[in-house]
Amino acid sequence: MTPALLWLIAGVLLVGAEALSGDFVLVMLGAAALGAAGSSALGMPLGVDVAVFAVLALGLVLLARPAIKRRMNQTELKTNADALVGKHAQVESAVDAHGGRVRIDGQVWSARALDETQVIEVGRTVTVVEIAGATAVVWAEP
Repeated sequence: MTPALLWLIAGVLLVGAEALSGDFVLVMLGAAALGAAGSSALGMPLGVDVAVFAVLALGLVLLARPAIKRRMNQTELKTNADALVGKHAQVESAVDAHGGRVRIDGQVWSARALDETQVIEVGRTVTVVEIAGATAVVWAEP
């Protein structure tokens, strides 16, 4: 077998093995082996092939892998009602277990208190705990 074919087989096996690990190391090494296969196919000596593999492997593992992992691990952006949970709101009309109104980010929402015994007066700052339909469930520190 020629060195180019060996590099090609190694590259394909490493990229395929990545499916089992999911850590992006093997795919980087596989890409480096494919680069070395290309170098070997161009007739470069074995020393050059090894150097191509080493440079590509280091570059991909140290530079490309962290960027790819960051992109893959990004948390989902909260939108709409989900984005309101955890925000502070101003009480516009008294809030109890049955109803009331609060202002969240400039918009008035119907609201109810999380604690059924709590009555929250106008002007207090509350925290949005949940959005249930079109109603903000809020909590005020005692």
